[in-house]
Amino acid sequence: MTTGVLIVDDDELIRVGLRAIIDAQPDLHVLAEAADGAEVPPLVARHRPDVVLMDVRMPGIDGIQATRHLLATSADPPRVLVVTTFANDEYVYEALRAGASGFLLKRARPAEVVEAVRVVAAGESLLFPAAIRQLVGAYGPTGGDRVSAARLTEREAEVLRLMTTGRSNPEIAAHLVVGVETVKTHVGNVLAKLGVRDRTQAVIAAYESGFVTPSG
Repeated sequence: MTTGVLIVDDDELIRVGLRAIIDAQPDLHVLAEAADGAEVPPLVARHRPDVVLMDVRMPGIDGIQATRHLLATSADPPRVLVVTTFANDEYVYEALRAGASGFLLKRARPAEVVEAVRVVAAGESLLFPAAIRQLVGAYGPTGGDRVSAARLTEREAEVLRLMTTGRSNPEIAAHLVVGVETVKTHVGNVLAKLGVRDRTQAVIAAYESGFVTPSG
């Protein structure tokens, strides 16, 4: 199966470069391009991409607003992968809080771009634990313990703590000496109880609730 991608960036050179990288892969295909967040809803409705590569800083409708609107209004929204110049950027943090599944630096190597698209297309989150800690430490609000309110079981809490370190399901399974399917069940329960879409939002909730701290 081919993964369809929508590229959203106001810089034409960036769009051209990303298209060349993505279309060079047999399993990836760029369906359309947009220069402003306002173009995203109709393009998503028309092309049904699996992944949207979303620039965060754009004139008009920026990537944060576009991501929030897309996830709130689409019954089956695509995965959003933020594309940014700087990792330690409040815009990136707000885009992740709005529902993006991860972020990618514009200076990333072609192989990293391809891998990132494949990861989020598969339903995983592109987590960089150190970067998330830095973003939460700099911009994360405090107050309100969503984790306590979620009433996680002891094992679910343990799984969430391991998720904040960036471990994959197989890695968590190996650490806990359980099956991968068991871990998937726990992860699903954690997401449902926290009321979040994916691992990225679960990790942010863990930090913002004080369940884990940026300082470790």
